Amino acid sequence: MQIDELVDNFSFLDDWEDRYRYLIELGRGLDPLSDTERTPETKVRGCASQVWLISHANGQGPDAVLDFRGDSDAHIVRGLIAVLLALYSGRTARDILTTDEKAVLARLGLNDHLTPQRSNGLASMVARIKRDALAASGAETSAAVQ
Repeated sequence: MQIDELVDNFSFLDDWEDRYRYLIELGRGLDPLSDTERTPETKVRGCASQVWLISHANGQGPDAVLDFRGDSDAHIVRGLIAVLLALYSGRTARDILTTDEKAVLARLGLNDHLTPQRSNGLASMVARIKRDALAASGAETSAAVQ
Protein backbone atom coordinates (compact mmCIF):
# COMPACT_ATOMS: atom_id res chain seq x y z
CA MET A 1 0.00 0.00 0.00
CA GLN A 2 1.27 3.47 -0.85
CA ILE A 3 1.22 6.35 1.62
CA ASP A 4 -1.31 8.38 -0.41
CA GLU A 5 -3.77 5.49 -0.23
CA LEU A 6 -3.23 5.33 3.53
CA VAL A 7 -3.88 9.06 3.87
CA ASP A 8 -7.12 8.66 1.89
CA ASN A 9 -8.20 5.72 4.05
CA PHE A 10 -7.50 7.66 7.24
CA SER A 11 -9.56 10.60 5.95
CA PHE A 12 -12.66 8.38 5.75
CA LEU A 13 -12.41 7.44 9.43
CA ASP A 14 -14.30 9.87 11.64
CA ASP A 15 -12.86 9.27 15.08
CA TRP A 16 -9.60 8.14 16.58
CA GLU A 17 -10.99 4.91 17.92
CA ASP A 18 -11.67 3.88 14.30
CA ARG A 19 -8.23 5.08 13.26
CA TYR A 20 -6.56 3.04 16.02
CA ARG A 21 -8.49 -0.03 14.89
CA TYR A 22 -7.32 0.64 11.34
CA LEU A 23 -3.71 0.96 12.55
CA ILE A 24 -4.03 -2.39 14.31
CA GLU A 25 -5.49 -3.92 11.14
CA LEU A 26 -2.56 -2.57 9.11
CA GLY A 27 -0.15 -4.13 11.60
CA ARG A 28 -1.86 -7.49 11.31
CA GLY A 29 -1.14 -7.38 7.59
CA LEU A 30 2.63 -7.33 8.16
CA ASP A 31 4.55 -10.54 7.68
CA PRO A 32 6.14 -11.36 11.04
CA LEU A 33 9.90 -11.56 11.29
CA SER A 34 11.39 -14.90 12.20
CA ASP A 35 13.13 -15.42 15.53
CA THR A 36 16.46 -15.44 13.69
CA GLU A 37 15.69 -11.97 12.26
CA ARG A 38 14.97 -10.55 15.70
CA THR A 39 18.52 -9.75 16.67
CA PRO A 40 20.23 -6.95 18.60
CA GLU A 41 21.36 -5.55 15.22
CA THR A 42 17.79 -5.29 13.88
CA LYS A 43 16.25 -4.05 17.13
CA VAL A 44 15.35 -0.35 17.18
CA ARG A 45 16.60 1.43 20.25
CA GLY A 46 14.47 4.16 21.78
CA CYS A 47 11.17 2.32 21.53
CA ALA A 48 9.26 1.28 24.65
CA SER A 49 7.88 -1.71 22.75
CA GLN A 50 10.12 -4.26 21.12
CA VAL A 51 10.66 -3.18 17.51
CA TRP A 52 12.80 -4.74 14.80
CA LEU A 53 13.50 -3.27 11.37
CA ILE A 54 15.33 -4.92 8.52
CA SER A 55 16.45 -3.02 5.45
CA HIS A 56 17.68 -4.26 2.12
CA ALA A 57 19.28 -1.94 -0.44
CA ASN A 58 19.08 -2.69 -4.13
CA GLY A 59 22.03 -0.87 -5.65
CA GLN A 60 24.36 1.70 -4.16
CA GLY A 61 24.49 5.45 -3.94
CA PRO A 62 21.64 7.95 -3.73
CA ASP A 63 19.58 5.99 -6.27
CA ALA A 64 19.74 2.74 -4.28
CA VAL A 65 16.22 1.48 -3.64
CA LEU A 66 15.54 0.36 -0.09
CA ASP A 67 13.00 -2.19 1.03
CA PHE A 68 12.06 -2.52 4.68
CA ARG A 69 10.43 -5.16 6.84
CA GLY A 70 9.52 -4.74 10.46
CA ASP A 71 7.80 -6.24 13.44
CA SER A 72 6.84 -5.38 17.01
CA ASP A 73 5.33 -7.03 20.04
CA ALA A 74 2.69 -4.25 20.28
CA HIS A 75 -0.33 -4.11 17.96
CA ILE A 76 -0.48 -0.34 17.46
CA VAL A 77 3.29 -0.17 16.96
CA ARG A 78 3.00 -2.85 14.25
CA GLY A 79 0.48 -0.53 12.61
CA LEU A 80 2.91 2.38 12.85
CA ILE A 81 5.55 0.19 11.23
CA ALA A 82 3.09 -0.53 8.41
CA VAL A 83 2.62 3.23 7.93
CA LEU A 84 6.39 3.75 7.78
CA LEU A 85 6.80 0.89 5.31
CA ALA A 86 4.14 2.50 3.10
CA LEU A 87 6.03 5.79 3.34
CA TYR A 88 9.59 4.54 2.81
CA SER A 89 9.81 1.01 1.39
CA GLY A 90 10.57 0.80 -2.32
CA ARG A 91 11.97 4.33 -2.47
CA THR A 92 15.45 5.58 -3.23
CA ALA A 93 17.89 6.56 -0.52
CA ARG A 94 17.71 10.14 -1.82
CA ASP A 95 13.90 10.18 -1.54
CA ILE A 96 13.98 8.68 1.94
CA LEU A 97 16.50 11.23 3.17
CA THR A 98 14.53 14.17 1.77
CA THR A 99 11.06 13.03 2.84
CA ASP A 100 9.39 15.30 5.37
CA GLU A 101 7.85 12.54 7.46
CA LYS A 102 6.44 15.03 9.97
CA ALA A 103 4.28 16.58 7.25
CA VAL A 104 3.07 13.18 6.07
CA LEU A 105 2.33 11.98 9.60
CA ALA A 106 0.50 15.26 10.27
CA ARG A 107 -1.73 14.50 7.25
CA LEU A 108 -2.64 11.25 9.00
CA GLY A 109 -3.21 13.13 12.25
CA LEU A 110 -0.83 10.85 14.12
CA ASN A 111 1.13 13.61 15.82
CA ASP A 112 -1.90 14.70 17.81
CA HIS A 113 -3.04 11.26 18.90
CA LEU A 114 0.04 9.32 19.92
CA THR A 115 1.34 9.23 23.45
CA PRO A 116 4.73 10.92 23.94
CA GLN A 117 6.25 7.47 24.44
CA ARG A 118 4.86 6.21 21.09
CA SER A 119 5.89 9.45 19.37
CA ASN A 120 9.45 8.96 20.61
CA GLY A 121 9.41 5.36 19.40
CA LEU A 122 8.12 6.46 16.00
CA ALA A 123 10.91 9.04 15.79
CA SER A 124 13.44 6.30 16.64
CA MET A 125 12.07 4.11 13.84
CA VAL A 126 12.27 6.99 11.34
CA ALA A 127 15.83 7.79 12.44
CA ARG A 128 16.81 4.15 11.93
CA ILE A 129 15.27 4.09 8.43
CA LYS A 130 17.08 7.31 7.52
CA ARG A 131 20.39 5.99 8.90
CA ASP A 132 20.00 2.89 6.71
CA ALA A 133 19.21 5.11 3.71
CA LEU A 134 22.23 7.27 4.49
CA ALA A 135 24.45 4.18 4.65
CA ALA A 136 23.06 2.88 1.35
CA SER A 137 23.59 6.27 -0.30
CA GLY A 138 27.28 6.19 0.56
CA ALA A 139 27.09 9.63 2.20
CA GLU A 140 29.72 10.27 4.81
CA THR A 141 27.77 12.69 6.98
CA SER A 142 24.86 12.11 9.28
CA ALA A 143 23.61 15.68 8.81
CA ALA A 144 20.68 14.35 6.80
CA VAL A 145 19.44 12.40 9.83
CA GLN A 146 18.29 14.70 12.57
